[in-house]
Amino acid sequence: MFANLFTPFALNNTLSLHNRILMAPLTRCMADHDLVPTQAMVDYYARRADAGLIISEATIIRPDGQGYPNTPGLYTAAQIVGWRRVTDAVHQHGGKIFAQLWHTGRVAHPHFFAASGSSDVLAPSAVAVIGSVPRMRELTYQVPKAVTHEDIASLIADYAKAAANAIEAGFDGVEIHGANGYLIDQFLHFDSNHRVDEYGQTPEHMARFPLAVVDAVALQIGSDRTALRVSPGAYFNMVGDSRDRAVFDYLLAQLESRSLAYLHIGIFDDAMTFDYLGGSATAYVRSHYSKTLVGVGGYSPESGSAAIAANKFDLLAIGRPFIANPDYVEKVRHGQALLTYSDDMLANLV
Repeated sequence: MFANLFTPFALNNTLSLHNRILMAPLTRCMADHDLVPTQAMVDYYARRADAGLIISEATIIRPDGQGYPNTPGLYTAAQIVGWRRVTDAVHQHGGKIFAQLWHTGRVAHPHFFAASGSSDVLAPSAVAVIGSVPRMRELTYQVPKAVTHEDIASLIADYAKAAANAIEAGFDGVEIHGANGYLIDQFLHFDSNHRVDEYGQTPEHMARFPLAVVDAVALQIGSDRTALRVSPGAYFNMVGDSRDRAVFDYLLAQLESRSLAYLHIGIFDDAMTFDYLGGSATAYVRSHYSKTLVGVGGYSPESGSAAIAANKFDLLAIGRPFIANPDYVEKVRHGQALLTYSDDMLANLV
């Protein structure tokens, strides 16, 4: 059943996966107060090592990237050691794992990082997102500081350093989080990027920072261990603009010329369509990007297998069902019933 989900897949000459089922990044807010992975996280990831590849929960590259409580980091020695315990456990169970590198940009809140010496929320432009911090609704989002050229250079360097830290921590590679309305994605949409310098206004300028991060990370750890997640359709912490299409047309053409491990769609529900993309985000990206593509967003084993067979994408990322079913891969392999996800499950890390 679903035989194509269980065929090995070579990302490149460096990395091969046992199957085409990926565990999508799932923010669980279970690091300790120093943002160090806990023993519960070690056990949680080890139980899911049957996935062809685990993509870790989003992991911040530096203190001012934090926008949610107890999200892990990859910028201190203790955090690297904590993640090494996770990666060792995954590898001992025969799995592979990438770290998802994250800066939340204008979705950050100084409540989390003011003690580190700065209270600036950083974004492409001084345009706030409306709302409050999940799980901490008393914290409302602030008007960010538009990053300077010096800030941009520092951020690029810190993405590369976090990638190096990930390899030191035993990860098989990294996925740069360039989706879902966070910092990198904020450069790519007109709703959040109002700059008039070489980082704004035109597709080439708006894609400059994201591509610089990709290139710096690839230079640091190799393009074969570097992946990227993108959200061409604005749907989360972002308002869509028809002009965004040209930005992603340009970005995808540039990514096509790079040899990344994969490109991953950032979408909660791939049934969503976007007028300016001419349909779903996945169909749009597939029409512009011929290399390894990861689909995600509400797929079942049946629909995911059919989408791979139809060449809509190459690998299937599964999110919430992996929370409900640590043994998701084996259950699907043997045709066993899957537990249905519910939000109540978020209270436990199992």
